[in-house]
Amino acid sequence: MPYKQPVSVLVLIHTPDLKVLLLERVDFPNAWQSVTGSREGDEPLAQTARREVSEETGLPAQDYPLRDWEYCSDFEIFDIWRHRYAPGVTINTEHVFSLEVPEPLAVTLSEREHRRYKWADWSVAAEMVFSPSNAEAIRKLPERVCN
Repeated sequence: MPYKQPVSVLVLIHTPDLKVLLLERVDFPNAWQSVTGSREGDEPLAQTARREVSEETGLPAQDYPLRDWEYCSDFEIFDIWRHRYAPGVTINTEHVFSLEVPEPLAVTLSEREHRRYKWADWSVAAEMVFSPSNAEAIRKLPERVCN
């Protein structure tokens, strides 16, 4: 299996009133997060975002507005996932997107990745996620979608 690229997307799926979809990881119990995933090949990052939304939630990502925040951050890859990357790779660059759906929708989880989902108000969601970069993005959501 080829190594993952240290370039990924974080997609905040939210409603107009800022309810945020959170997914609980299978391999990290009680770890809640937004949709994330690594770029494959040379695909454009917006395509990566839509692909990951479809794979992880079953939602037809192409049916909803996707906003590229044109913002990224670097973070240290957690030790438990470093084996997925080439030897010596320790930093990932994460690009942030948001996808607005009209209301909290039922999703079909990728069972190998996530065990549960929930919709939470953005301020609660920011406290629930395990990743500091995910929490930071959720805290910026109100100013990003109101512009």
